[in-house]
Amino acid sequence: MKKIALLAAALLTVSSVSAADLKGSGASFPYSVYQSWIGAYHKATGIEIDYISKGSSAGIKDAKARAVDFAGTDAPLNPEKLTSAKLYQFPGVVGAITMSYNMPDIAKLSLSRAAIAGIALGKIKYWDSKIITAENKGVKLPHEKITFVHRADGSGTTFNFTYYLSKISKTWKDTFGAKKSLNWPGDHHVGGKGNTGVAALIKQTPYSVGYVDYADATNNKLQMASVENKDGHYIKPELKAFQDAAAKASLDPKKDFYAVIADPSGKGSYPIVAATFILLPKEKTETNKKVTAFYDWSYKNGQDLASGLGYVPLPDALTSKIRKYWAEKGIN
Repeated sequence: MKKIALLAAALLTVSSVSAADLKGSGASFPYSVYQSWIGAYHKATGIEIDYISKGSSAGIKDAKARAVDFAGTDAPLNPEKLTSAKLYQFPGVVGAITMSYNMPDIAKLSLSRAAIAGIALGKIKYWDSKIITAENKGVKLPHEKITFVHRADGSGTTFNFTYYLSKISKTWKDTFGAKKSLNWPGDHHVGGKGNTGVAALIKQTPYSVGYVDYADATNNKLQMASVENKDGHYIKPELKAFQDAAAKASLDPKKDFYAVIADPSGKGSYPIVAATFILLPKEKTETNKKVTAFYDWSYKNGQDLASGLGYVPLPDALTSKIRKYWAEKGIN
């Protein structure tokens, strides 16, 4: 009887773990806000949603394999790829990618476009290199070797960061371009899994710098550099600057909202911003209605939760377009 009772308890445990009404996976970039929305939605409706942070590449793979009900990706699929995979796509939220660093006693740091490209290319090797010190007058930067921290897994954050690098550096564009994963140049870099992994590596590696989403940088209390934008202004990573950047985004439902929004113009725009997207299998109409109900609720009720984590809620004009897109597909 004891064995039967233990078996029953184990089965109940398995059942409770797999009892989510909806299952999703993918991008780690929006994980913090999705978890916040999921908790609030469950409290309001009783509906259980499970979203696993495993990277955009894995999310796209899961969506194509129909392994989940919905998937998250920061690297949007163009209409041709969506048609081939029989997927729908719409944006969830906008966020920012920081240049986070670990340097004892350096509370403020400004990084020019040339400096960011040079570090990523492995050409700028020391913190007191002239390209960095030129924009940090009065800051005594150490003669320490830079460790560049990047994603080790296939990542939409990497896609958006390398897209940004392609906008600011012809060398990067011609040599690498925008990719979800790559063999990074240089001889002093290290990879972490997920944005949380990158943040953890920066935190434990003195004299390191890397690209990581604002929420994970904030949660890990990382130092974040001001970054030179398209108009030549150095912008701190903060919500108002993200909002200014997001306002420039053009997301067209006729193209399944396919767009990469990094490096917008504008005096106060933070340059490294990204929209993150949801993928749905076309044939699962009833399940898709449940997913869109969650995002519809989140658009209406989750704006403060998103803003509190440093994400930019989608404006009403865009969410109206998304609802119309859902209606046209019969999934609202």
